[in-house]
Amino acid sequence: MKIPEIKLGVIVGTRGFFNPELSLSDKKKLITVLDKAGISYLLPPDDMTPTGCIEDHEDAVKAGNWFRERRDDLDGMLIVLPNFGNEIGVVETLKYTDKAMPILVQASEDQPDKVSVSERRDSFCGKISVCNNLYQRRIPFTDTILHTEDPDSPEFARDLERFVGICRVVKGLKNARIAAVGVRPMAFRTVRFSEKILDACGITIIPVDLSEILAAANSMDGESEPVKAKIAGIKNYGRIPDRISSEQISRQARFSIAVEEFLEQNECQASAVQCWDSLEANYGCASCLSMSMMGERGKPSACEMDIAGAVSMYALTLAAGKPSGFLDWNNNFGREPDVCVCTHCSNYPKSFMGSDVEISELDILGASLGRERCFGAVKGHAAEGPMTYFRISTDDLEGNVKGYLGEGELIDREFPMDGGIAVVKVPELRRLMAHICARGFEHHVAMVRGNVASIVEEAAAKYMGWDIYRH
Repeated sequence: MKIPEIKLGVIVGTRGFFNPELSLSDKKKLITVLDKAGISYLLPPDDMTPTGCIEDHEDAVKAGNWFRERRDDLDGMLIVLPNFGNEIGVVETLKYTDKAMPILVQASEDQPDKVSVSERRDSFCGKISVCNNLYQRRIPFTDTILHTEDPDSPEFARDLERFVGICRVVKGLKNARIAAVGVRPMAFRTVRFSEKILDACGITIIPVDLSEILAAANSMDGESEPVKAKIAGIKNYGRIPDRISSEQISRQARFSIAVEEFLEQNECQASAVQCWDSLEANYGCASCLSMSMMGERGKPSACEMDIAGAVSMYALTLAAGKPSGFLDWNNNFGREPDVCVCTHCSNYPKSFMGSDVEISELDILGASLGRERCFGAVKGHAAEGPMTYFRISTDDLEGNVKGYLGEGELIDREFPMDGGIAVVKVPELRRLMAHICARGFEHHVAMVRGNVASIVEEAAAKYMGWDIYRH
């Protein structure tokens, strides 16, 4: 998977009447932590300021201008307070850097037996002052698990990992290009969206008529090396029943290549595909497998031209660094109030399934259009494990982006339906369904393995400015 690289700017604050050795010591600790974690960073040269840290307005001008010259490389800012610090130096550095981005504020700990004039830090207090100034200037920022924690503490290591995830989501979304392959199926008014609202968030939609993709697929030589390689990849991706013909697999391979080439040429990170049911009727294959294989490589693809769903998938992929799935909230599970069944035909990436998959035909469309025209569905039951779900929607009536998210479990329960089956457990599921219905959300939802709701919530609500409900 190709996940965006993140580079952090680092502001190490200080205040003159505190022991400068404490600031320099924490600065060295931080560098060691960042290097060990493999996190790229930009740190002003030690000789830029008298203390090697940022204290007053004069320091801030130098550091801010230094960062501004490199701001195209900056994805987030880390504010480190080894002592009380100087709020002017911090906020003025941000002012002269002149770039909106996620910010993490850290403050180091005092030890009860080291509070003499030469040993004390007062970072506990100084952090409040810095955050007060950020609030006054309406600069959003991210806090740490504990109010004070040392740069080499396990708590800060977790905070740093989370913050890098937040930066990845924000950077990815604000520069996202989403391919719209085809048009919305007539029967799916639920997936309508506002291209203008998304564009205002930095998300660009790149449309292409399905006929152009099909023309590209039909023009390919089935014996060419790219098609042969794709056929081999399909055969290695999952179990294919003997009844599936080589022509059906070749057709799927050519469609996959056509879509992937369009995404590559137009620098798209995700897509939504018309699929149901023009592709099957006019070309003779399903799009699920192509979408699944793209998702496995970190380029998620949503069904039924659900662009907002594709954005939701991409946010989860960025947060978790894992392939995301796209599902319907589909069935109750008997009378168990916190359990339901999520399904699709499906386009689930195989690692999202977490188990072996079968690649065969769509069942519902196969019955009406003919199974020979519907090869390409990824089937299986999702293995158990923790998951995060997320959904955004562009609300034309309110003129904004709204969303909901939360965490639950994929559980090991049998459910005798075809396609991609995920039995999920969500605490207080009825309350979540009530929110989905009351706020007019779509029936589709994105999911990813692991617990990353806090990352997505911070990125989407605080830094993207979206109206997010955390269940």
